[in-house]
Amino acid sequence: MNKKPITILLADDHQIVREGCRSLLERERDMKVIGEAKSGRQAVQLARTLRPEVVVLDIAMPLLNGLEAARQIRRAVPNAKVLILSAHGDDAYVEQVAALGAAGFLLKHTSSHDLAEAIREVQKGRAFFAPSISKQVKDRTQKPTDPEGSRKSNRLSSREIEVLQLIAEGKPNKQVAAELGVSFKTVDKHRQNLMNKLDIHDVTGLTRYAISEGIIESNVRLTIT
Repeated sequence: MNKKPITILLADDHQIVREGCRSLLERERDMKVIGEAKSGRQAVQLARTLRPEVVVLDIAMPLLNGLEAARQIRRAVPNAKVLILSAHGDDAYVEQVAALGAAGFLLKHTSSHDLAEAIREVQKGRAFFAPSISKQVKDRTQKPTDPEGSRKSNRLSSREIEVLQLIAEGKPNKQVAAELGVSFKTVDKHRQNLMNKLDIHDVTGLTRYAISEGIIESNVRLTIT
């Protein structure tokens, strides 16, 4: 009897990357790509609908970054394993990936063999990290924790992080409200809460903070008003 293939959701804002991953994975007889998402928000929606066994997520995506998408997917679909596939292995990303409990982290220059192996491993409930990422995670866990130096972003709610990303991407409150399906007044309240919690009181400062925390990439073209 044929074994049921591992069901996979791919999430990356670059179509060529999604197509490349799909092409590589479709060569594997024990895998099936059941959906593709071009933003973090779409990835969360499709994960809830399709219930994949493994979600392969990029970090740098518009509207909702991969890290926050991973948090929401893990809450909404606890059985889904999240595998981060990113071009970036910066400390800011590694720290957050380790904290959110992702099953694995690969860099985009990895081989197709490693990607397939990682998917098989995380689907079985095992962790799979690129060697350089694994070393960073180990180094960070061996360092003493500093409660006073804990990340301010840990104080933010999921909704506040979503609002922060959209503001940092240059979207005005009206557009943020439309994107999230909430009122202008609600967005304004979240914006004020963000500024109070972070002690940052202008959009430029929020944008710099979002970049430093890996919520958006530093090369994102912003329109600050």
